[in-house]
Amino acid sequence: MRQPKVTIKIEQYLDERKTLVDKALQKFMPRPSGLASDVINAMNYSLFAGGKRVRPILCMAGAEAVGGSTDSVVPVACAIELIHTYSLIHDDLPVMDNDDLRRGKPTNHKVFGEAVALLAGDGLLTLAFNLMAGYGAEKEVEKKALLRVIDLIASAAGYKGMVGGQVVDITYEGKEPDPSVVEYIHRHKTAALIAASVTAGTILAGGNKDEEKSINRYGQQIGLAFQIADDILNIQGDRKIMGKGTGSDKEKGKITYPSVFGTAESTKIQKELIKNAIESLKGFDNRAEPLRDLARYIINRKL
Repeated sequence: MRQPKVTIKIEQYLDERKTLVDKALQKFMPRPSGLASDVINAMNYSLFAGGKRVRPILCMAGAEAVGGSTDSVVPVACAIELIHTYSLIHDDLPVMDNDDLRRGKPTNHKVFGEAVALLAGDGLLTLAFNLMAGYGAEKEVEKKALLRVIDLIASAAGYKGMVGGQVVDITYEGKEPDPSVVEYIHRHKTAALIAASVTAGTILAGGNKDEEKSINRYGQQIGLAFQIADDILNIQGDRKIMGKGTGSDKEKGKITYPSVFGTAESTKIQKELIKNAIESLKGFDNRAEPLRDLARYIINRKL
């Protein structure tokens, strides 16, 4: 199936939502002061290093798809971005992927040292849950829905999701490519938090159970497609556009979709996932159009 090109409409949508998220993050993040200023500086350094904000944007789009407002989910959307950024800081550490560049800038540990980088990641992770808990205290939200969202995000970020996927990713470096293992890694390391992001928005906006299931299914499909796109970009991407080196997966013996299936077959799998993701939204009206466009954007992006 040939995917349509990303439209100006979705690019504008992404730019507008990214601006909204960045402004909110500036408001939520602490300013460096006192004896803890080093770790706060490190937290801010990675958070404002130029991320696409895909996960918080998906959270907003998930709310919009069921008639909710963007503003109502901004704190949770920002919390998800804090969790994502913490994971990147830790991924880049010498004990993990040992990367020197992230988004065209030196990685956190290259600037602040390994110990402070480690703690900056911890600080972002814990601040994310402060932010979600504070949102429940300050806003008129359904408390049961918020608790469900916090549980969902915690599971997606922990050993049942991102952490579990990262462990398997490291454990299987240099081993024989295995289709079941690569799917496990990608579904846990990447797809779990992406699916939780979009589903969280739907839950907070009052979506019904059928809508939640459909949105979550959409999130699982685009999450896997997103990581396959990263795998392909690691081979074919432009390092100037991406702001980091390419070819590292092969050098480290990572199990990826191209290493298991080849690049051409991986591209076919990716396109089928996007087709299925869009099909998951067949019961939604035009308010879910940003989600449909985001699905197409995921495999047409260059970074």
